[in-house]
Amino acid sequence: MTTTSASTYGERHTVVRLPEFTGADREEVRGGVPDPFEIEGLVMAWRPKQEHFGIRREGRLVAHAGLVTVPVAIAGSRTEAVGLGGVIVAPGLRGRGLGRAVVTAAVDHARGMGPDVGLLFCWPEWMPVYESLGWRELEEHVRVEQPDGPVTMPMRTMWTPLREGADWPPGPVRLLSLPF
Repeated sequence: MTTTSASTYGERHTVVRLPEFTGADREEVRGGVPDPFEIEGLVMAWRPKQEHFGIRREGRLVAHAGLVTVPVAIAGSRTEAVGLGGVIVAPGLRGRGLGRAVVTAAVDHARGMGPDVGLLFCWPEWMPVYESLGWRELEEHVRVEQPDGPVTMPMRTMWTPLREGADWPPGPVRLLSLPF
Protein backbone atom coordinates (compact mmCIF):
# COMPACT_ATOMS: atom_id res chain seq x y z
CA MET A 1 0.00 0.00 0.00
CA THR A 2 1.45 3.37 -1.07
CA THR A 3 1.00 6.33 1.23
CA THR A 4 1.53 10.00 0.59
CA SER A 5 1.02 12.93 2.89
CA ALA A 6 -0.34 16.29 1.95
CA SER A 7 -0.68 19.35 4.10
CA THR A 8 -3.62 21.52 3.15
CA TYR A 9 -5.42 24.20 5.08
CA GLY A 10 -3.23 23.55 8.14
CA GLU A 11 -4.23 19.88 8.37
CA ARG A 12 -2.04 16.91 7.47
CA HIS A 13 -3.77 14.25 5.35
CA THR A 14 -2.35 10.80 4.69
CA VAL A 15 -3.54 9.43 1.36
CA VAL A 16 -3.31 5.67 0.91
CA ARG A 17 -3.58 3.59 -2.20
CA LEU A 18 -6.56 1.29 -1.70
CA PRO A 19 -6.60 -2.27 -3.08
CA GLU A 20 -10.22 -1.75 -4.20
CA PHE A 21 -13.24 0.49 -3.68
CA THR A 22 -16.22 -1.67 -2.78
CA GLY A 23 -19.88 -0.86 -2.42
CA ALA A 24 -19.36 -0.93 1.36
CA ASP A 25 -16.50 1.58 0.98
CA ARG A 26 -18.76 3.83 -1.10
CA GLU A 27 -21.47 3.70 1.56
CA GLU A 28 -18.95 4.40 4.31
CA VAL A 29 -17.56 7.54 2.68
CA ARG A 30 -20.89 8.89 1.45
CA GLY A 31 -22.20 8.92 5.02
CA GLY A 32 -25.85 8.29 4.19
CA VAL A 33 -26.07 10.92 1.41
CA PRO A 34 -28.27 9.20 -1.21
CA ASP A 35 -26.68 10.57 -4.43
CA PRO A 36 -23.37 12.28 -3.60
CA PHE A 37 -22.16 12.34 -7.21
CA GLU A 38 -25.51 13.69 -8.46
CA ILE A 39 -25.50 11.11 -11.25
CA GLU A 40 -28.27 8.67 -10.39
CA GLY A 41 -30.78 10.63 -12.47
CA LEU A 42 -28.55 10.33 -15.54
CA VAL A 43 -29.38 6.64 -16.05
CA MET A 44 -25.94 5.94 -17.49
CA ALA A 45 -23.59 2.99 -17.25
CA TRP A 46 -20.21 3.80 -15.68
CA ARG A 47 -16.81 2.18 -16.00
CA PRO A 48 -15.12 1.00 -12.79
CA LYS A 49 -11.81 2.54 -11.80
CA GLN A 50 -8.54 0.54 -11.80
CA GLU A 51 -6.67 2.48 -9.11
CA HIS A 52 -8.09 3.87 -5.87
CA PHE A 53 -6.83 6.43 -3.36
CA GLY A 54 -8.36 7.28 -0.03
CA ILE A 55 -8.03 9.00 3.31
CA ARG A 56 -9.05 7.31 6.54
CA ARG A 57 -9.91 9.05 9.80
CA GLU A 58 -10.18 6.89 12.92
CA GLY A 59 -10.48 3.81 10.69
CA ARG A 60 -13.30 5.26 8.54
CA LEU A 61 -12.85 5.99 4.84
CA VAL A 62 -13.62 9.70 4.47
CA ALA A 63 -12.30 10.56 0.98
CA HIS A 64 -11.80 8.71 -2.31
CA ALA A 65 -10.59 9.29 -5.87
CA GLY A 66 -10.26 6.66 -8.59
CA LEU A 67 -8.33 6.37 -11.84
CA VAL A 68 -8.77 4.35 -15.03
CA THR A 69 -6.94 4.41 -18.36
CA VAL A 70 -9.44 5.02 -21.17
CA PRO A 71 -9.31 5.10 -24.98
CA VAL A 72 -10.22 8.43 -26.54
CA ALA A 73 -10.62 9.64 -30.13
CA ILE A 74 -9.81 13.32 -30.70
CA ALA A 75 -10.53 14.60 -34.21
CA GLY A 76 -10.55 10.96 -35.31
CA SER A 77 -7.10 10.09 -33.88
CA ARG A 78 -7.06 7.44 -31.18
CA THR A 79 -5.10 8.00 -27.97
CA GLU A 80 -5.44 7.27 -24.26
CA ALA A 81 -6.15 9.41 -21.21
CA VAL A 82 -6.25 8.71 -17.50
CA GLY A 83 -9.78 9.24 -16.24
CA LEU A 84 -10.28 10.63 -12.74
CA GLY A 85 -13.61 9.80 -11.13
CA GLY A 86 -15.43 8.73 -8.01
CA VAL A 87 -14.10 11.75 -6.14
CA ILE A 88 -15.97 12.08 -2.87
CA VAL A 89 -15.43 13.51 0.60
CA ALA A 90 -17.60 12.49 3.52
CA PRO A 91 -20.33 14.96 4.52
CA GLY A 92 -19.24 17.07 7.48
CA LEU A 93 -15.57 16.92 6.43
CA ARG A 94 -15.79 18.93 3.22
CA GLY A 95 -13.82 22.16 2.94
CA ARG A 96 -10.84 20.80 4.88
CA GLY A 97 -8.63 19.90 1.93
CA LEU A 98 -9.31 16.17 1.88
CA GLY A 99 -10.59 16.28 -1.70
CA ARG A 100 -7.59 18.34 -2.78
CA ALA A 101 -5.23 15.85 -1.08
CA VAL A 102 -6.80 12.70 -2.56
CA VAL A 103 -7.07 14.20 -6.08
CA THR A 104 -3.47 15.46 -5.93
CA ALA A 105 -2.22 12.00 -4.89
CA ALA A 106 -4.24 10.34 -7.66
CA VAL A 107 -2.95 12.76 -10.31
CA ASP A 108 0.62 12.27 -9.09
CA HIS A 109 0.11 8.52 -9.59
CA ALA A 110 -1.51 9.11 -13.01
CA ARG A 111 1.71 10.75 -14.23
CA GLY A 112 3.31 7.29 -14.18
CA MET A 113 0.47 5.47 -15.95
CA GLY A 114 1.54 6.37 -19.49
CA PRO A 115 -1.00 8.77 -21.09
CA ASP A 116 -0.10 12.43 -21.52
CA VAL A 117 -3.40 13.83 -20.21
CA GLY A 118 -5.97 13.32 -17.49
CA LEU A 119 -9.71 13.64 -18.06
CA LEU A 120 -12.68 14.08 -15.74
CA PHE A 121 -16.41 14.77 -15.88
CA CYS A 122 -18.08 17.10 -13.39
CA TRP A 123 -20.99 19.44 -12.90
CA PRO A 124 -20.33 23.16 -13.54
CA GLU A 125 -20.54 24.09 -9.84
CA TRP A 126 -17.53 21.83 -9.10
CA MET A 127 -15.35 23.14 -11.93
CA PRO A 128 -13.71 25.90 -9.83
CA VAL A 129 -12.42 23.25 -7.41
CA TYR A 130 -10.69 21.37 -10.22
CA GLU A 131 -9.52 24.58 -11.90
CA SER A 132 -7.71 25.45 -8.66
CA LEU A 133 -5.85 22.13 -9.06
CA GLY A 134 -4.78 22.92 -12.64
CA TRP A 135 -7.61 21.28 -14.59
CA ARG A 136 -8.97 23.06 -17.68
CA GLU A 137 -12.41 22.94 -19.25
CA LEU A 138 -12.86 21.37 -22.68
CA GLU A 139 -15.14 23.56 -24.76
CA GLU A 140 -16.35 20.59 -26.82
CA HIS A 141 -19.05 18.30 -25.53
CA VAL A 142 -17.80 14.74 -25.34
CA ARG A 143 -19.54 11.68 -26.76
CA VAL A 144 -19.31 8.61 -24.52
CA GLU A 145 -20.20 4.98 -25.03
CA GLN A 146 -23.32 3.49 -23.50
CA PRO A 147 -24.87 0.03 -23.92
CA ASP A 148 -27.35 1.37 -26.54
CA GLY A 149 -24.74 3.44 -28.40
CA PRO A 150 -22.87 6.72 -27.96
CA VAL A 151 -24.47 9.70 -26.19
CA THR A 152 -23.38 13.23 -25.42
CA MET A 153 -22.10 13.48 -21.84
CA PRO A 154 -24.37 15.93 -19.96
CA MET A 155 -21.61 16.81 -17.49
CA ARG A 156 -18.77 19.18 -18.35
CA THR A 157 -15.40 17.71 -19.27
CA MET A 158 -12.05 18.88 -17.92
CA TRP A 159 -8.48 17.85 -18.67
CA THR A 160 -5.01 18.29 -17.17
CA PRO A 161 -1.54 17.65 -18.59
CA LEU A 162 0.28 14.71 -17.04
CA ARG A 163 3.55 15.46 -18.87
CA GLU A 164 5.55 18.62 -19.42
CA GLY A 165 4.35 20.29 -22.62
CA ALA A 166 1.27 18.09 -23.06
CA ASP A 167 -1.67 19.88 -24.63
CA TRP A 168 -5.20 18.94 -25.63
CA PRO A 169 -5.54 18.87 -29.42
CA PRO A 170 -8.48 20.59 -31.13
CA GLY A 171 -11.38 18.66 -32.56
CA PRO A 172 -14.38 16.57 -31.59
CA VAL A 173 -13.84 14.20 -28.65
CA ARG A 174 -15.27 10.73 -28.21
CA LEU A 175 -14.60 8.54 -25.21
CA LEU A 176 -14.34 5.04 -26.65
CA SER A 177 -15.59 3.43 -23.44
CA LEU A 178 -18.16 3.94 -20.75
CA PRO A 179 -17.60 7.12 -18.73
CA PHE A 180 -15.72 6.75 -15.45
